[in-house]
Amino acid sequence: MSPRSAAHLLLPALASLAGIAACGGSLFHSNEPPISVYQLSVPAGALGAEIPADLAVMPVRVRTGLNNAEIAVLYPDRRLDHFAGARWSGPLDELVEDLAVQALRGQAHFRNVHTDASMFSAGYWLEIDVADFQAEYPSAEGGGPPTAHVHLVARVGVSADRRILGQYDAEARQPASDNRLTAVVKAYNDAVDTALGKIVAEATDTVSKDLVRR
Repeated sequence: MSPRSAAHLLLPALASLAGIAACGGSLFHSNEPPISVYQLSVPAGALGAEIPADLAVMPVRVRTGLNNAEIAVLYPDRRLDHFAGARWSGPLDELVEDLAVQALRGQAHFRNVHTDASMFSAGYWLEIDVADFQAEYPSAEGGGPPTAHVHLVARVGVSADRRILGQYDAEARQPASDNRLTAVVKAYNDAVDTALGKIVAEATDTVSKDLVRR
């Protein structure tokens, strides 16, 4: 094909693209506002005596409607929504699993803390269900700061026979200091710290007692 023929074929295509750009705006730019990504963390605590056991953290199970990366909002009429333009750093099941591992490694003193991939080589397992993980507003209009509500249900058991040693209900409500997203995320962080702190303490006590009985 001659250069002149190629030019005749190329020009209509370029004209078509130019027309699309003129009608719909840039092909490579979006008018959507940028998404703010928020990450939660748990503090390390003072470690006690070493627990001579390995603990596997099972995949976290999340209540229907919450298992995504959106920062959930619940109104008094039970309407579930989310904050626009914001999300967690990952899906809620992965986020809570990561936080649980952080808490166990930083606040307990197990010999090893693993994820589910090594469950059968660990002596004990921890399973967590997320029942609530939303910011709750006091009125349908959203007036006033919301309260971060975190409710986790955990079970600890023996890996060899899947026997459950204990079940714990860990619930925390933390009012946000202001009706701003940064304050709401801070309230979430405080609430999940409290809930996971209880689970870590209960799991540590349960496994320690089982080791003594053996």
